[in-house]
Amino acid sequence: MFADRATIIIRSGKGGNGHVSFRRELYVPDGGPDGGDGGKGGDIIFVVDKGINTLSEYRHARLYKAEPGAEGGKRKQHGKDGADLVLRVPEGTVIYDDATNKVICDMSGDNQRVVVLKGGRGGKGNMNYATPTMQAPKYAQPGGESIELTVRLELKCIADVGLVGFPNAGKSTLLSRCSNAKPKIANYQFTTLQPMLGVVDLPGANGFVMADIPGLIEGASEGIGLGHQFLRHIERTKVLLHVVDAAATEGRDPMEDVEIINKELTEFHRGLENKPKIIVANKVDSIYTPEGEKDIVTRLKEKYEPQGIEVYAISGVTGQGIKELLYACSKMVEENKDISSFFSSEMDPMEELAKEAAAIDVLKLEDHVFEISGARVDKMLGYTNLEDEKGFAFFQRFMKDNGILDRLVELGVEDGDTVEVGGFAFEYYK
Repeated sequence: MFADRATIIIRSGKGGNGHVSFRRELYVPDGGPDGGDGGKGGDIIFVVDKGINTLSEYRHARLYKAEPGAEGGKRKQHGKDGADLVLRVPEGTVIYDDATNKVICDMSGDNQRVVVLKGGRGGKGNMNYATPTMQAPKYAQPGGESIELTVRLELKCIADVGLVGFPNAGKSTLLSRCSNAKPKIANYQFTTLQPMLGVVDLPGANGFVMADIPGLIEGASEGIGLGHQFLRHIERTKVLLHVVDAAATEGRDPMEDVEIINKELTEFHRGLENKPKIIVANKVDSIYTPEGEKDIVTRLKEKYEPQGIEVYAISGVTGQGIKELLYACSKMVEENKDISSFFSSEMDPMEELAKEAAAIDVLKLEDHVFEISGARVDKMLGYTNLEDEKGFAFFQRFMKDNGILDRLVELGVEDGDTVEVGGFAFEYYK
């Protein structure tokens, strides 16, 4: 099965903790603190690998995690940094935050190597906290926490022209006639089970990349058939070729087919209905028109050319009209070359998580009871000894410097009220 979508959990490495130790050697009775710093945690890095074209590797595992940093050692030894985890994806993969559906990164163009999650920083050893008044610090900084994120990977083909239409309209035959692609061709529904790309070279004109998108059916935008899972592959295209079976060899009405596919493109959203289009009336070598009736090509031209949509009659079997169609495609691609097919980043996970980590909540739970919480508060409590006089003084400075005391006053705190912080309960006094 062609794997063009996967949802995985990525986790950066936790930073190594700083070490607490003191130099103890013969003839050096008061050697002082010598605890080393912890190592940095590994990053999660996405890299484009042009040797792969599916996301099948990510269908077999759910969690991908980088290596944590090692704890610092005695004698000022720095802990080993955790190894980065490199995840290889095909070009054209878009990485989404699964919770918000926001684009994190589009792995195409200049984005060939992107750090999506950074590992936690290494904690400082107790050698960093020695001062003239505190010569034997018995605490060290813990390593930065790892970061976990659920992301959705979606592969969107990089092509200039996309072929859309019902199964057996002749898209694969057209692609094989005008490019170097060798798609499987047979007369049954859903012969094409994955997008096929072909390079079209034209004498005297700019070439382009053409993609054959597996057949759509009515209801594709709602997930019916195969269309829903492949509609994303035409999001990058600059031009759409809407191929219809003009001879109605499958018993379908070509005029109705055009309207159904247009409806599916519109309901899929993401601007597909606004892309420049050409209607390709295929299989004209097999058209039978009863005497006195207009042929299907004439009817298509009369309806759609006044709307600015050109109609070309071709035969994928005999080659009739294909040359003219390809030159028209080349011209239209050139006219729309400035339309970006790149998905701009809508969020930076590190910035979003930094905002969350910086938030400090000060709440009034009930009369005379207040609560202080937040990631920064928890982290501060992790390396502060509140039972130590200097540690408690540091805690009080933290409360003042971060505006927590002012916020308590705004909420109406009074002397003797209870303030709960990270499992501790304190009485407030001005």
